[in-house]
Amino acid sequence: MAQAKKGDTVQVHYTGKLENGTVFDTSHERHPLQFTLGNGQVIAGFENAIAGMNVGESKTAVIPVEQGYGPRREDMIVTIKRDQLPPDLPAKVGQRLEITQTDDQVMLVTVTAVTDATLTLDSNHPLAGKVLTFDLELVAIV
Repeated sequence: MAQAKKGDTVQVHYTGKLENGTVFDTSHERHPLQFTLGNGQVIAGFENAIAGMNVGESKTAVIPVEQGYGPRREDMIVTIKRDQLPPDLPAKVGQRLEITQTDDQVMLVTVTAVTDATLTLDSNHPLAGKVLTFDLELVAIV
């Protein structure tokens, strides 16, 4: 039986959980995730866990912060004045916003604090700083 290796396009069913058991994502209600091993399309720990698996094999992988979304960085949290945003923006804590930077790059941010004068925006990935556990099943090598 062929093992998944760098360069293979694979299809994987997964359930991702936090350390407390909370499920943050699963593919089981939709199609399996398809990606090519070695192309950096998924986090390194996920990719490393799939490498060497056989079709039909299942396993659980614990992904450390460094192989997931990295540590949370305080320098990725900024407080901006409300007058720098559209006046009709009804910002709420927890809301996700797309911000276009001066170089036309689009960045996703999460509103973490709101006052009459300011908004605090966090551009860390929501899973940054977290150890992730994935239940994995290699469905196919295509």
